[in-house]
Amino acid sequence: MNILLIEDELKIADFVIDGLAKAQYHVEHITDGVHGLARILQGQHDLVVLDLMLPGLSGFEVLRQLRASGNTVPVVILSAKVDLPDRLLGFESGADDYLPKPFYVEELVARIRSVTGRGLPDKPQTISVDQLTLEIVSRRAQWHEVSAVLSQREFSLLAYLMRTPGHIYSRKQILKQVWRIDYDPQTNVVDVYVRRIKRKLCRGDNEDLSPIESVRGVGYRLNIQGGS
Repeated sequence: MNILLIEDELKIADFVIDGLAKAQYHVEHITDGVHGLARILQGQHDLVVLDLMLPGLSGFEVLRQLRASGNTVPVVILSAKVDLPDRLLGFESGADDYLPKPFYVEELVARIRSVTGRGLPDKPQTISVDQLTLEIVSRRAQWHEVSAVLSQREFSLLAYLMRTPGHIYSRKQILKQVWRIDYDPQTNVVDVYVRRIKRKLCRGDNEDLSPIESVRGVGYRLNIQGGS
């Protein structure tokens, strides 16, 4: 598995590279955002570990440009910016996970395995409800004739809604279960990710033909009638 580490602090980079090498990962290291983004876009890595405070181009901007290009490579943010607004902005920008510094490399390895779906052979390979199927390892969603690869967080959100088809989940419930945030900080991160899923899996130009239904003033539910 090839990992790109974008980190300008050399001591931290050496610590990460050594730890990931022991976990049998191959790591390429880049120290600035401009060259880091260019390297990601070449499409030769399975995952990116991204610092936020980078020279040339911030990690937030690297992530925004990456997702705007349609690139879905998993990204784990590794940053000393630990405040909740920064973490939420990271997720809103398209991160799959966010690990604050200081950290244990063992936890970073666990986050990488979780994000990529590797090292979990005991789990079922697919989740299915009616005409919607999610592949666990590849994170590919199939909704009738529409197919798309989801980010880890998009996958987790859709899988959560699939637990009880037709049940309406509030934004607060989704934040707690998918982002592990147990109160409502007035963020629109849930809405942002729902829109991304709808765009990826919409059948035609009508968002009502996506697998998620928005219930005004309440929350979201799996739209089991949307593809009929």
